[in-house]
Amino acid sequence: MQKTLTALLPKPVLPAVPIAALFFIASLTPSLVPRETLVQALLSGVSLLAGYAVGLAISFLWHRLELPVARAKWQMRLRLLTGLLCLLAAGIALWLASDWQNGLRALLAMPPVETARPFSIALGALAVFLLVLWVLRLAGLFMQRLAAGIARVLPGPQAALISILLTAILFWNIGNGVIIRNTLGFFDRVYAGLDELFDEASPRPQDPLKTGAEGSLIEWESLGRMGRAMIAAAPDQARITALTGAEAMEPLRVYVGLNSAPDPAERAQLALAELRRIDAFSRSTLVIATPTGTGRVDPAGQQALEYLLGGDVATVSVQYSYVASWIALLTDSEYGMETAREVFSAVYDHWRSLPRAERPALYLNGLSLGALNSDLSHDLHQVVSDPFNGALWVGPPFSSPTWQEVTRNRNRGSPAWLPDYRDGSAVRFMNQTGLTSRVSARWGGFRILYLQHASDAVVFFDPRATWRRPPWMSAPRGPDVSPEFRWLPVVTVLQLAVDTMTAVKPPAGFGHTYDFATYARAWAMLLDLPDWPQERIDALVEARGR
Repeated sequence: MQKTLTALLPKPVLPAVPIAALFFIASLTPSLVPRETLVQALLSGVSLLAGYAVGLAISFLWHRLELPVARAKWQMRLRLLTGLLCLLAAGIALWLASDWQNGLRALLAMPPVETARPFSIALGALAVFLLVLWVLRLAGLFMQRLAAGIARVLPGPQAALISILLTAILFWNIGNGVIIRNTLGFFDRVYAGLDELFDEASPRPQDPLKTGAEGSLIEWESLGRMGRAMIAAAPDQARITALTGAEAMEPLRVYVGLNSAPDPAERAQLALAELRRIDAFSRSTLVIATPTGTGRVDPAGQQALEYLLGGDVATVSVQYSYVASWIALLTDSEYGMETAREVFSAVYDHWRSLPRAERPALYLNGLSLGALNSDLSHDLHQVVSDPFNGALWVGPPFSSPTWQEVTRNRNRGSPAWLPDYRDGSAVRFMNQTGLTSRVSARWGGFRILYLQHASDAVVFFDPRATWRRPPWMSAPRGPDVSPEFRWLPVVTVLQLAVDTMTAVKPPAGFGHTYDFATYARAWAMLLDLPDWPQERIDALVEARGR
């Protein structure tokens, strides 16, 4: 029993200790998003474990290659000295962690924290490290016992291989079936409950042109919380007129919830029928807004467009999920793409059947997972003979195919966080400061505008950061990326992974949160609206804030 317990404790292997300490210290340094104590403890614990694993691998290879090692009488002294130096370095890093986080918080216009709670982080990281290590050690002990049993009837190499496979299958099924499935099931129940809530700020509309009102083809109760919020959101005709000083129309919004129809194809056809019922195709502009995983259409982006166009716009959106985008990406990514394709096909096919002189300008829009699914909603052969007008894709996930292609093939010398692509007639980028891609040509007939913050980890997560420095970390960096953010193999990708899950923590204008002013500038650029210069947009932003 004592031998078994000893086997479960971490061994002070010399290369593993300093590398684990290095990874732990690096995990405390700033990345793209400030971290709360619990999140930091989890990240540091996983980083500690990763460093320990790298150190064990180096030690294994060192001994296998029969490279020289210190004499036995010096090894204990080296371990003790190394351990003390690592503890000292870790303590200093924990003491500096508050300053590191506050430097990043200042850059993102967030209030400082008095302390990063170093003892809580240290104890939490140690607990995470030991828990995961013990699970791995238990798996190793199980595999050894299983191999020993199988070796009684099969040769040793075969027994070892079978034991590895059976152990991997067993522990994967335990993790996937018990931990992952129950966790995702918990999130599913929570978000499903939230989706059913009725918000007093989103009352059922009385205007028959509104989705869910009397005469609508879609039941108000079926829209879900996010759908009801979209339909009930300001501005209305009166407010647009008051703030812009020009006579406005009542903006049209159509939303189809998960419970509005049984499958994506029927939801898409229901959305089209509702658009036709309210005569949406008579407006100057029609937008297919693909929602996020929760079903949310960013009100800042939708409202900015409605103000700029004086309400002469219709927006349609169809829900495909009600969980957070990063969870939907793991669980229902194909389902979201299927819905986006059905909606685009239904709306686009009707749109292209209309006379060119009478149909509205057609644009695509999406934030986060909505941007990805909007990008995947169509293919070149489908639209090449009669392309839609363009797209505004905001905070596109790093896996978005068009974004990847354009960023990878950006003009030489342009930064990865704000690329220049060819002459800028088809694709441009913009950030929250108003900076845009440098262009040498006017917009063409088809145009794509990417709106992204350099501090948005959803956009700039890079799995290859495990072994190489991401291009966006090179100088000059984005205005909202800390100069203290240093690249280190393995640790950086762990930091970015955590940042993607907390990317909405920063205030509007940073991280994965986009504000009204930036949306207004983006829409004005994409639609090429000469009546909305920067000064007028600033005046609108100020008036709307009152």
